[in-house]
Amino acid sequence: MNEFVAGPAVTGLLTSLRAFAIPMRTPFRGITVREGALIQGPAGWGEFSPFAEYGPKECARWLACAVEAATVGWPDPVRDSIPVNVTVPAVGPSQAHSLVTGSGCRTAKVKVAQRGQDDADDIARVEAVRDALGPAGRIRVDANGAWDVDHAQRMLSRLAPFGIEYVEQPCATLAELATLRRLVDVPLAADESIRRAEDPLRVRAAGAADIVVLKAAPLGGVRAALEIAEACGLPVVVSSAVESSVGLAAGAALAAALPGLPYDCGLATMSLLTGDVTADPLAAVGGELPVRRAEVDPERLAAFETDPQPWRDRAAAAARYLGTAG
Repeated sequence: MNEFVAGPAVTGLLTSLRAFAIPMRTPFRGITVREGALIQGPAGWGEFSPFAEYGPKECARWLACAVEAATVGWPDPVRDSIPVNVTVPAVGPSQAHSLVTGSGCRTAKVKVAQRGQDDADDIARVEAVRDALGPAGRIRVDANGAWDVDHAQRMLSRLAPFGIEYVEQPCATLAELATLRRLVDVPLAADESIRRAEDPLRVRAAGAADIVVLKAAPLGGVRAALEIAEACGLPVVVSSAVESSVGLAAGAALAAALPGLPYDCGLATMSLLTGDVTADPLAAVGGELPVRRAEVDPERLAAFETDPQPWRDRAAAAARYLGTAG
C-alpha cells in the first residue's frame, strides 16, 4: 500500500492547519456537525477529518490521504465527471421523496437500520424513494453492519418488491456476510469490512462480497485505494466520508482514475452539509459530479472555523504511524 513517512515536511504542513465544524442538514449516523481540518501544500489543499472514535493508528490513513492531496496530488483521470447517487438519511418518507426528486440523480442510497427506528420505517422510506425515482431508477440500501444474518435475509425479502440494486454492509463481520451471500440473490457490498480492516483484501478471500465500497481517506489516499481496488478484483463503488469539498475532491479523483466504473458513486454528499469551505462547492448537477480540486475560500472557511489545536494534536499523534497504517 502507498506509504508516507512522517518527518519535517509533514510537521510543517500541520503548523498551518485550519479546523472547521459544519452543521449537518439532517443527523447522519448520529453526527449533527461534521468536523475536520485542512492542510495546504505545494499541490493544493488536503482534508484530515477522521471521525471522533478513531484512534491515532487508524487516523494515520486519513492523514496520509490529506498529505497526498497537499504534496503530490493525484493520478491522471480517465474521465472528467462521475455519475453519483443521492444519499437518503434515515428520514421520513415525505422528506426522502423530496430529497430524491430534488437531486437529479438516477440512483439513491437509502440508509436503513437506524437506531431507534424499526423495519417498517425502513420499508416506508424505500417505498417513497422508489416512487420518487420511478421504475427505471436504482435503489441501494446501507445498513452499516446493523443486521444479523436472519434479520438481513428477512429484510431483503421484504424490500425485494422495490428492486434493490445491492445492499451495503448488511452485517458487521466477514463470516456473516459470507453466510448471507449464500442465502440471498441481492448483491452484497462491503464498506466497513474494507475501510476499517487491518487487511482489506480479506473480503474477497472470504467470499463475503460482490462489490467493494472504497473511500479515499480511510484507505490512505487515492493511490492506496487504487492498489486495493486492483488487488480485490471486484467491482468498485467510490463513496465519501461526508467531507467538505476539499476531501470530496479526493474521492472524485479516485473514481476518475479507476479503469472501470460500473456503478454510480456515493459522492453527492455536499447536500448533507449546511455549508462548505469553498465558494464553489463540489456539488452534483444532473446526477454527475465534476472532477476537479476545491480551493478554500477564506471567508467561507471563517464562517465555520474552530480552534485548530485539538486537530493539530490529533494529526501529530497520527503522523507517528505514517508508513505503518496500511
